[in-house]
Amino acid sequence: MSNKPLRVREKGALLQPPTAKPARAGPLARLKETLRRPRLRRAATQAGLGLCLLGLCAAYTLSLGDNATAVVAKKRELPIYSVQRDDKVLSISFDASWGADKTLSILDILDEHNVKTTFFLVGGWVDKYPDMVKEIAARGHEIGNHSDTHPHMSQLSESDIKDELRIMSDKVEKLTGVRPTLFRPPYGDYNNRVIEVARAEGYECVQWSIDSLDWKDRGTEDIIKQCTYRVDNGDIVLFHNDSNDIVNALPTVIKHYQGLGYTIIPVSELLLEGEYTIDVQGKQHPREA
Repeated sequence: MSNKPLRVREKGALLQPPTAKPARAGPLARLKETLRRPRLRRAATQAGLGLCLLGLCAAYTLSLGDNATAVVAKKRELPIYSVQRDDKVLSISFDASWGADKTLSILDILDEHNVKTTFFLVGGWVDKYPDMVKEIAARGHEIGNHSDTHPHMSQLSESDIKDELRIMSDKVEKLTGVRPTLFRPPYGDYNNRVIEVARAEGYECVQWSIDSLDWKDRGTEDIIKQCTYRVDNGDIVLFHNDSNDIVNALPTVIKHYQGLGYTIIPVSELLLEGEYTIDVQGKQHPREA
């Protein structure tokens, strides 16, 4: 006979089954419960969106084919904004697109301080002021190409880019006997096509590393501040020949540079010869052997 005590139930009472342990939730139920937590729900949503985006990018790239994929992956072409130089040299440059009434005064200031520089001219300006073009060249300054009609070059076809370059340079060569070898895109606007076509046509594309912002007409002191608060070897400074305060500001800027020991030279003399690279900031470096 068993030694276990007998369990007696009251008459009429139902016999209760033993209490069972709750069943362990399945993986899907546990995931749903976890996702009810706000922080984890946000993280899961972001991860899902990321995976979807990666999938779409992969599908799109695969659908392009080899040639189109190569275009997507093509690196950006850059003009030269500044130059790696160990010696204390820099360049100042003038864009000439509209008026010319201050140009002779600028040339006189440059002569007074024994400075040679680069003028980037628009073809329409050359048409309007041919004697001024000759004067710039006669005083020993370099003339660069700033397009013929001052368009947004990135919006042009390859043939139109070639026409803008060729027509302007033909005009300058006819007046001075020297064909420009530098090109500065109007508005600083360019894309890979502009840079590649210009270089294929024999031009080096040049921008600037110090912007005088003289075109904003904020006064002489502002131009001086913009041009002198920092300066380094190989910098290229941008001015405009017709800005309101350029004649007042230019002597002070030149004296500041020369006082720091800098020699101011034309842009073509600032650029490196031989093989070079251009970093992501647009600085030209000699190519290492």
